[in-house]
Amino acid sequence: MIDFEIPGELAALRDKVRNFVVEQIVPFEKDPRVTVHGPTDDLRQELVELARAAGLLTIQADGMSHIEQAVVYEAAGWSVLGPVAMNCAAPDEGNMFLLSKVANEEQAEQFLKPVVDGHQRSVFAMTEPNGAGSDPSQLATEYVLDGDEYVINGLKWLITGAHGAKTWIIMANGAEGATLFLCDGDTEGIVIERAMDTMDRNYVSGHGVVRFENLRLPKSSILGEPGQAFRYAQLRLAPARLTHCMRWLGAAERAQAIAIDYAKTRTAFGKPIGEHEGVGFMLADNEIALQQCRLMIWWACWHLDNGSKGRHESSMVKSSVSEELFKVADRCVQVLGGMGISDETPVAGIFRDMRAFRLYDGPTEVHKYAISRELLRK
Repeated sequence: MIDFEIPGELAALRDKVRNFVVEQIVPFEKDPRVTVHGPTDDLRQELVELARAAGLLTIQADGMSHIEQAVVYEAAGWSVLGPVAMNCAAPDEGNMFLLSKVANEEQAEQFLKPVVDGHQRSVFAMTEPNGAGSDPSQLATEYVLDGDEYVINGLKWLITGAHGAKTWIIMANGAEGATLFLCDGDTEGIVIERAMDTMDRNYVSGHGVVRFENLRLPKSSILGEPGQAFRYAQLRLAPARLTHCMRWLGAAERAQAIAIDYAKTRTAFGKPIGEHEGVGFMLADNEIALQQCRLMIWWACWHLDNGSKGRHESSMVKSSVSEELFKVADRCVQVLGGMGISDETPVAGIFRDMRAFRLYDGPTEVHKYAISRELLRK
């Protein structure tokens, strides 16, 4: 039996989250601490404390299913600051999931618990200028064993949240193969060169360029087993792709709501612009796309909740949803006209961030390549 009804308790939580975001978080969107490199740590901490007081901090850690997360994260995504406040934004959300599955007890206490509690942030340092990202097999950062320590050298970029993060997950290649390492962000040998100027502005401290210069870590810093980094990355990426989609669905839904309100009140040629087919049809296309995206996300979540690894399904959802939600945001800009390219409403910012979403956790083309390979393999 297929049932699309949201259970009452979950619906109540969704509404609580949406009301919290609208009433307490949206007012911060014009805060000067939302910079070109994203929210500052100071603003993040203030938002986190609001979510803590509301009982909505890191609620995914309470054993929510993926479908339940989809409903709640969509509500949180109404503002790009919503997931930041609730501690379910990238990269922390995906990193917490990975650490909860792979970290040993000592590592979890030192590196996972402070992130879950909202006291510190985390990074996943994989992407490199020479190509390691969508194709991690090009990983150039290296580790070597020197006595009882591993020494890591290499260059990373587009490392989300690098400035100020304390829990670091680092991917490096060596004699045992690609391996994940855990360390504190203040460890000598981690050099944050700069924050990159990017079009998206929704991640705390933006995206950094990081150099590892003889970073020395003990053997106990290995996360999981040596040589298993690619497998662990996949464990993290399938759910993380979907949570991106959940959050951005909420943002697109807000852009649509703003466009509808505008289309009701803005007049041209003797009537509200929404009554002209050119505008009305764009709003209709948006509503269709939003529901299609929602159902695709739920479908993939159902697979994960029923034990599937979800690689194929999450690739399908990520490639489709990112493209469709970008079209939704683009049509909202078009409906708003001159207002749509200004910061008078959040729509322009949503549009910029949505463009970057088409690249997060694998660009559309890479996912389609993976999908086609799976089809041919079968």
